[in-house]
Amino acid sequence: MSVGSYVKQAADGGMITLRPSSADLKAFTEFAAVVPKAAAAAQRRAINKTLRWLVTHISRAVGRQERIALSAVRQRLRAFPIDSSGQGKLWFGINPLDSSRIGRPRQGRAGVSVAGRRYQGAFFKKVYGSKADIWIRTGSKHFRASDYPNSDVSGAGGLSSGWVSENDNRFPLVKAKVSLEDVRPLFEEWVGRADERLLEILQQELNFELKKYLKGAGRD
Repeated sequence: MSVGSYVKQAADGGMITLRPSSADLKAFTEFAAVVPKAAAAAQRRAINKTLRWLVTHISRAVGRQERIALSAVRQRLRAFPIDSSGQGKLWFGINPLDSSRIGRPRQGRAGVSVAGRRYQGAFFKKVYGSKADIWIRTGSKHFRASDYPNSDVSGAGGLSSGWVSENDNRFPLVKAKVSLEDVRPLFEEWVGRADERLLEILQQELNFELKKYLKGAGRD
């Protein structure tokens, strides 16, 4: 049997939806008619366990591929437990991630290094807010737009884009960020694996409920 899960992508992220297929739902409904509360509990646990499994494995896959600390990846993942419609969801935001959050930045004479990346000519310092970030002056000979995604120098943005412009000799500055666009193929890969994992856990949970039900019935 297959599970009717799917992934829907947007400009700023991807949403994986876990949902039983019509065939599986029919079989589940037949069992639910006998022990509805037990079947509902099994489905809820199976989906929620699969969501936690996805968080763990997607975090590892993205962290390994993009050389990003797991803690930073997990901050972009948000699991929504099973709802009244019987679906659980996992949201993964893929807007560029501040480079200062992907590991432990180290300031050197030539620039800043973090998680295997080097930002020549950059500096690690508090400019706005309470946390330090990795910045570079746009006039620096080491400035490369590819190292600073979502920092549109020509269009002048705001703090949300990582672009800062002031009347001071320290400015203008842009914040170093890491693009997550390359993780999109992982959504399709892991939604397929989630199908198999959900069915496996659902069978285990239903078996657990059935054994518990039969054990209880045997005592009557």
